[in-house]
Amino acid sequence: MKIDGEVTTGLGKAAYFLSQEFYTKEFQKNLGFVPYPGTLNVIVGDDHLDEINRIKDECENLIKPDEGFGAVKYIKAKLNDKVDGAIVFPAKTTHEENYLEFIAEDKLRDKLNIVDDDVVTLEF
Repeated sequence: MKIDGEVTTGLGKAAYFLSQEFYTKEFQKNLGFVPYPGTLNVIVGDDHLDEINRIKDECENLIKPDEGFGAVKYIKAKLNDKVDGAIVFPAKTTHEENYLEFIAEDKLRDKLNIVDDDVVTLEF
């Protein structure tokens, strides 16, 4: 699946969660990188929600949390045909369904000079 979406500022909560050792160890083991402590938030059109929800429901890649934290499903993805990473689906989230959270090794806003309202492409 390849979709376009618009970059938006998140709530800043991912930095805390992505700095937890049990998450970083699992991402390193399963994706080959320790993610930058933050996500690139991308809003996608509602016309993609059925397919995204199907992918999320069928996803078997799961990080089981330590006590007090939520599980995270993830699927490998690529941003703008350049950056390997993953889309994460936290069990506990305050985002709307049409928000996708992309993780990668680098701070993508700096590396790719991305700002809010830029359109990016996600492939997964």
